[in-house]
Amino acid sequence: MDPLVIVGGGHAAAQLCASLVEGGWKEAIVLVTEERYRPYHRPPLSKTLIQDADAALPELKGAEFFDKAGIDVRLGQRVTGIDRGRRELALVDSEGRASTLAYSRLVLATGARARRLSGLGEEIGGVHVLRNFDEAQALREALNAASHVTVVGGGFIGLEVAASARGLGKNVTVIEAGPRLLARSVSPQVSGHLLDHHRAMGSEVLLGVLPEIVAEAGRVAAVVVDGRRIATDLLLVGIGAEPNIELAAAAGLECANGIVVDALLATSDPAIAAIGDCTSFPAGAEGARLRLESVQNANDQARSLAARLLGEPRAYAPVPWFWSDQGGARLQIVGLWSPDLEAVIRPGARETAFSVLHYDGAGQLRAVESINSAVDHMTARKWLTAGHSPDRAKVVDSSVPIKAL
Repeated sequence: MDPLVIVGGGHAAAQLCASLVEGGWKEAIVLVTEERYRPYHRPPLSKTLIQDADAALPELKGAEFFDKAGIDVRLGQRVTGIDRGRRELALVDSEGRASTLAYSRLVLATGARARRLSGLGEEIGGVHVLRNFDEAQALREALNAASHVTVVGGGFIGLEVAASARGLGKNVTVIEAGPRLLARSVSPQVSGHLLDHHRAMGSEVLLGVLPEIVAEAGRVAAVVVDGRRIATDLLLVGIGAEPNIELAAAAGLECANGIVVDALLATSDPAIAAIGDCTSFPAGAEGARLRLESVQNANDQARSLAARLLGEPRAYAPVPWFWSDQGGARLQIVGLWSPDLEAVIRPGARETAFSVLHYDGAGQLRAVESINSAVDHMTARKWLTAGHSPDRAKVVDSSVPIKAL
């Protein structure tokens, strides 16, 4: 019998392998990844892996796991096409050699790639993005020699890299086109706190402006903002990510801001599933769809798909949660913030610790953002999972232990 084939080498792919093995899966598994490495942790890329020259690749599962489980891991293999009729993949290796691989069932865990600045050629030296280990290594080497680091984009990756660069003693400028940091992801209360935090660290943060990139002798030399020239020798572009859907789209699978899947993570071809950052899945209101880029989403989708493949199907209905470490400010989020929610502030044990609880018009808790308040975050995850909404009048009283609410 042909194997189950997983395309991708991120968190979703690794968790699917682990969940299938734990569940007693008996059929052959082949994991195909274009990278040279077995699946590894991604969050450290913007932190320890660009700060510490001795930091090792943090594998999710080592060679022993894959060998013991009998999983065939094919590194440096790029899937170039899917023949759905024949249930066969076309592959090419790092040396250009072509091959084919038959599958009984196929899982696409192709992830997402960094969005590039329009009009900025990839041949310009000193310009970096950050989505994988090789890019982290290149960024780390460049940081060693850099004096002034400019970050374009005030999202999670950009702010984490900015904090790491300040930790290394670099001069840092953050340029965000929007009116506030993380505007699509967090509330104005959290945006404002993080803005103050980064400025207090010594970073210059410019909002509501677009930079002009100046290259000299084939390398980035400066950015110009509102006529002001800011010399820079390293430019990190952190303006979001795009789902890797090209393979699925070329095979005729339905795609719309991701590979479209149903509640059981099946694509428009019942023999093909998709999980992780590349997927658009049903969520909330009738017809609403969501694509999330998070470790939680990747892992939980993998567990849900494994349950279906093992004969115990259950709809994927996540309570999303995220985290971000930015130089002493640990942001943890559960649920999805939206501007129509009412914010309630719960003070923390110290000035730099607090939580923002967000309620809808019916008084239902929908999201909680916590800064340096891990207990609040863990409690909030239990609340949202259980559908519990603490009284807004009581939650603002920090003298009342949150677990008592």
